[in-house]
Amino acid sequence: MISRVRVWLNRTYAENVFFMDQLRRNPGDRAVEIHATHGDPDSPVLAAADTAELEPEGLSPAAYVEYALAQCERRGIDVFVPRLHQAAIVAHRAEFEAVGTALLAPPPEAVAVFHDKVIAYEAVQAIGVPVPPWWRVRSAGELVAAVDELEAGGHRACFKPASGAGGVGFRVITRAPFSLTQLSGFPSPYVPLGLVLDALREADEPVDWLVMPRLEQPEVSVDCLTGADNRIRLAVGRTKNGRRRGFTLHEQWLEPARRIAEGFGLHYLSNIQFRMLGERPVLMDVNTRPAGGLHQLSLCGVNAPWAAVRLALGEDPGELAPPFLGQDYTVVSGPRPLLPVTLPQQRADVPAPAPALGVVPAPAASVEPRTATGART
Repeated sequence: MISRVRVWLNRTYAENVFFMDQLRRNPGDRAVEIHATHGDPDSPVLAAADTAELEPEGLSPAAYVEYALAQCERRGIDVFVPRLHQAAIVAHRAEFEAVGTALLAPPPEAVAVFHDKVIAYEAVQAIGVPVPPWWRVRSAGELVAAVDELEAGGHRACFKPASGAGGVGFRVITRAPFSLTQLSGFPSPYVPLGLVLDALREADEPVDWLVMPRLEQPEVSVDCLTGADNRIRLAVGRTKNGRRRGFTLHEQWLEPARRIAEGFGLHYLSNIQFRMLGERPVLMDVNTRPAGGLHQLSLCGVNAPWAAVRLALGEDPGELAPPFLGQDYTVVSGPRPLLPVTLPQQRADVPAPAPALGVVPAPAASVEPRTATGART
């Protein structure tokens, strides 16, 4: 009898409820139990899991590793998919293996390269992957010099943190003064250069930004599955052009992604993003974790999360070619259940909401709130 697989996702994106759904719908009907932890009690991943806990707040990376090791041992975790504190966790892979847990994450050397976008651009450029021009900026003077040079070349300048993920902190520089244009409609990523310079001059500490040209669509995110032997098992591009999404197997996107994933040992699931600079694709970003949109590959008949778990367990799924490419699509949101919350003023005559079809929320008793020290409250 094949035993069930116990998988843990820590403080991950809400979209990974779909990652969890795919693990349960694996082709072999293997029993999968999912443990989830998060700092937000209203994260839908907690309700989607079989067991869930609130994470302690304020832990240093080293203290979080100790917390994670304790979770794995106490919960009998077979495969841990770390997002929060990934770099610290993968540095202790042997300790997790000692308690019977495989890490679904690259080795520390690969995580370190792609934690800093400037180091990443230098590294991939050295192996022949095209990258956009970039400047590392820490002061107002450096920002002006970078923007002037980009605009002289006919580009619109943008900036983002040298270390970061998910588009947090991304802004596009404009020379237009601040006006009602910025206050009408939805918030915009465009920010006047003068306001940025004022903020930099008044800041108490320097920033660490990557300044580069505003790249054009299409954007192509290549989801890669790579074994610990550095051999690619799967590479599929997800295209984005406005609201229209689709898939591609064109080598102009897949070949540089394979070169990066195999060359830097991006084991298990990674996501490598490209955009256009003029007429050629260039690297935009590399994520050493599963992408939030990875589940969209199911439209191509591929269950990438389950294939990655098999690899982490030492079961080689072989080469995974999508049996077909799904039609173009768009992304819409839908409701997901949350764990119940009991408030003192809650009315007894108000019934609890019914769960969404096909989704059973984890019972409230499975959530074990903790203090900052990790003790149960």
